[in-house]
Amino acid sequence: MRGNNGMEQGNDGNAAMKPQTIQKAATLALFALLALAACSRPPADAAPTPAAVKEPIVFADLNWTSAQTQNRIAQYLIEKGYGYPTELVFGATLPLFQGLRRGDIDVDMEMWLPNQIDVWEEARDAGEVVALGGSLGKDWQSAFVIPAYMQEQYPDLDSVEDLKDERFKSLFATPDSHGKARLVSCLIGWACESVNAEQVAGYGLSEHVDIVAPGDAATANASLYSAYEKGEAWLGYQAGTNDPALILDLVRLAEPPYNDECWATTKACGYRDADVLIVVNAALPARAPDAVAALRAYDLGAQRFGEIFRWMHANENAALEDAALWWLKGNEDIWGAWVSPDAKANIQAALDANEMAEGWPES
Repeated sequence: MRGNNGMEQGNDGNAAMKPQTIQKAATLALFALLALAACSRPPADAAPTPAAVKEPIVFADLNWTSAQTQNRIAQYLIEKGYGYPTELVFGATLPLFQGLRRGDIDVDMEMWLPNQIDVWEEARDAGEVVALGGSLGKDWQSAFVIPAYMQEQYPDLDSVEDLKDERFKSLFATPDSHGKARLVSCLIGWACESVNAEQVAGYGLSEHVDIVAPGDAATANASLYSAYEKGEAWLGYQAGTNDPALILDLVRLAEPPYNDECWATTKACGYRDADVLIVVNAALPARAPDAVAALRAYDLGAQRFGEIFRWMHANENAALEDAALWWLKGNEDIWGAWVSPDAKANIQAALDANEMAEGWPES
């Protein structure tokens, strides 16, 4: 029988299409699918989709050697291992930490505590930053360091209190220090600059010590190297991983031991050994979980950094980037434990090809 629309109907009442009609419908459907695929397929020369492009990871390029060396190593691992572009922002401790809090910077490889304890706790409690673990472990520091040969010449010079004695104060006096002992403090913009000033006041040394805050690390280190070479008096701040402390024989003048109450009030006590942490902006773990996992596992340590620095010192023309490559090429067993197996293979291939990291500064 035929329905009102002219098509034959089967016993189930459904319309049965003619073979010509079925073929025509199938052809139209095929053309529609091909057109849809052509519209959705990007041109051969099209740029990658935004989802395939990884955002750069920005490092705080703090103005001292250990932090910059660690940056070069971490940049290489993240770029070559995980495919993230990296960038550097050069500067001093406090401004760069504010950038980390805002999200302008993603990674700080050396957050020194207790030096930055107040701003660190404020940012941490506000949920702006996250600590991933140690980078150098613990490190000593003091504002009252002298060359060892001075204590050999003056055995009674062994305490910060001795700087009140005219016999010893005069050893460090210079024409522009107004009869006071000249103390080369931390760089302008470092957290320890203000700490050292508080210590001098807390010890009652304001009338005996003239504080000089250098503008850059090269100037601060040069003054110690020059004095050491000439066998002259020098008094000032050093840390265990600072350049001169790794190669010169230095002595810390005795101070009262650190305690929390002292540090929270007068700071008339020595630094406690610093915890040197890797800290990231709180948004980074969600954006780059694989890179953050590698940074959590990262643990260079003060001793390994010392080896890197001494190699660089022995190779006078070596740059930080050369030192990073030297260490990475000889320590696959160490850094290989910090990264995933695939990342390790990618990094090793890049090292074998002697590739540089794109985010390293141009020499």
